[in-house]
Amino acid sequence: MSTAARSPAPTGPPEPSARERLLDAAVDHAAHHGVSDLSLRQLAAALGTSHRMLIYHFGSKEALLTEIVRTVEARQRAQMTALAEHTDMSTPGALERLWAHFADEALWPWERLFFEVYAQALQGRRHAQGLLDDAIDAWLDPVAGILVAQGMPAADARVEARLLVAVTRGLLLDLLATGDRAGVDAAMRRFTAHWRPGGDG
Repeated sequence: MSTAARSPAPTGPPEPSARERLLDAAVDHAAHHGVSDLSLRQLAAALGTSHRMLIYHFGSKEALLTEIVRTVEARQRAQMTALAEHTDMSTPGALERLWAHFADEALWPWERLFFEVYAQALQGRRHAQGLLDDAIDAWLDPVAGILVAQGMPAADARVEARLLVAVTRGLLLDLLATGDRAGVDAAMRRFTAHWRPGGDG
């Protein structure tokens, strides 16, 4: 047999684990139907598995909801980075375009679930504690990275990133609580009109 014949065939990315497949299915189900009102047995049936398998991989329904939130947050960070990669953040309308993405009504179910689980984390619920590590710090590095790539000093970028995350998240909470899209959009326009990278506004 030739050397070429003995060469291993090219391999693709590793197959997702059973836990990853269940989590992907749960994220997809949550996107279309929601999950908060389902019991663990109902959620398992909707995912085509057993409640025992969900307990084995996630521990509890609450822990699964936390993992769903963390997964969606990670995907949103990736989308934000892709959207901002070719955007000059100092130009008029740049922040408003990013805001339009996060304020899209299609994302409201995720954002409601985020705030629900975040509140549980703040109350000290053990299953949600991991979200406290991700809720702020996991967003600061990518946002600051975008600003640094556009010329902002690193020390300033992290402060500005915290401000941007806080304003965006606060206005999202306002939007979910009031449904006043026009009023919240106006508040974001007021903020973006005065915001300048580095605090020069």
